[in-house]
Amino acid sequence: MDLNLLRVLDALLQENSVTRAAERLGTSPAAVSRTLARLRRAVGDPLLVRAGQGMVPTPRALELREEVGVLLRGCDNVLRPGAGFDAAHLQRTFTVQAADLLLVGLAGTLTEQIHREAPQVDVVFLPEALEGGPALRQGWVDIELGVLGDLDPEIRTRPLTRMTMVGVARSDHPLFDGRIDARRFAAADHIGVSRLGKRLGPIDSALAERGLRRRVAVVVPSHTSAMLLARNTDLVALTLADWLPDTLSALGLRAFPVPLDLAPLDLGMAWHPRNSADPGHRWFRDRLAAAVLDPSGTGRTTDDGSGEGDGSPKGTSS
Repeated sequence: MDLNLLRVLDALLQENSVTRAAERLGTSPAAVSRTLARLRRAVGDPLLVRAGQGMVPTPRALELREEVGVLLRGCDNVLRPGAGFDAAHLQRTFTVQAADLLLVGLAGTLTEQIHREAPQVDVVFLPEALEGGPALRQGWVDIELGVLGDLDPEIRTRPLTRMTMVGVARSDHPLFDGRIDARRFAAADHIGVSRLGKRLGPIDSALAERGLRRRVAVVVPSHTSAMLLARNTDLVALTLADWLPDTLSALGLRAFPVPLDLAPLDLGMAWHPRNSADPGHRWFRDRLAAAVLDPSGTGRTTDDGSGEGDGSPKGTSS
């Protein structure tokens, strides 16, 4: 049945008047009269009958009044973007692809926030094994988080924040005995971070411009393992500036600025457009962005104004 017929029927049953129903619908009484005739034929009941100067509903019309109202409200909810969304009743698992350094910092805050608002929502974090591929397009991943690149052309992105890399070494490392310039930085043995085993990256290019070269003594697949290795050796690792300060302190590590002119990391999130208007996905994207901007959950953000809030080193070789 034409949905417009139901809207006219609802107005007629609420007003018990063709004229008032027409005013309510913003149309003419003649048009409503024609629709009433169609409704009578469809239902097999006169619905409204004359009673003196007015009209009164038939028993069948009274039966339909509440049913039609509920049906129309349901249709409106289906067609209205995000209407009726309530995170408390959301039952869903979201999959996020991100670097381990990022998820270590935000997973706790994100989980607490989500479970307060949506106790039946779960999150699965995946390593960056699928980056640069069709994971978002195929639906294997809901959100890709980090330094974005090599995305399918239809993928939607949201810039979040810009961060810089800093060096880390154990607190009593000899490097801290003097000013850390490019030459002393290059002279230290380094830990490379690469899932693919790459030994060279932007650090090496910046050093080469100064006629310097470093030794990458070991390559590990994650920033977390690099920091754990740096805590008990003379090796130098890299991490995000102002990220996980309590963790660095607990590991006995100390951060220092990299004495090179390095481009900052532009961090963001990416998702497939089929999820753009989905209210649950949109709600989760907002919570994920907030957790990256404020991993401690204190209400203070790390955003420098370059984006809308979030970040993770994705696929960087240090």
